[in-house]
Amino acid sequence: MNLEFQVKIDKLLVNMRGELDHHSAEEVRNRIDDRLDRDGLNKLIMDFSGVSFMDSSGIGVVIGRYKKLDLKNGSMCIVGANDLVKRVFELSGLFKIVKLYNSVEEAIENI
Repeated sequence: MNLEFQVKIDKLLVNMRGELDHHSAEEVRNRIDDRLDRDGLNKLIMDFSGVSFMDSSGIGVVIGRYKKLDLKNGSMCIVGANDLVKRVFELSGLFKIVKLYNSVEEAIENI
């Protein structure tokens, strides 16, 4: 899994490319947490447009970041999920707590 980080105003944008599964989940979790802590940010936008596959480990990564940010009175959202990834999120009920936006720009305006 390839991760690219950008800070947009006071938000961390993470562009992800590859598969988010049990092989990559721990590294993704650690790298995002490290960057949030290092930059002192509490708003996260996870861009899934480059994610080709995700299993339940990916759900764990998202829920873990949500809980971490919630403790800091922060927020997070998801953008760019393809139909397969979106289906995994829908089946897990994740969209009840984490919002999905159509674009990064929309996410930046609303988070």
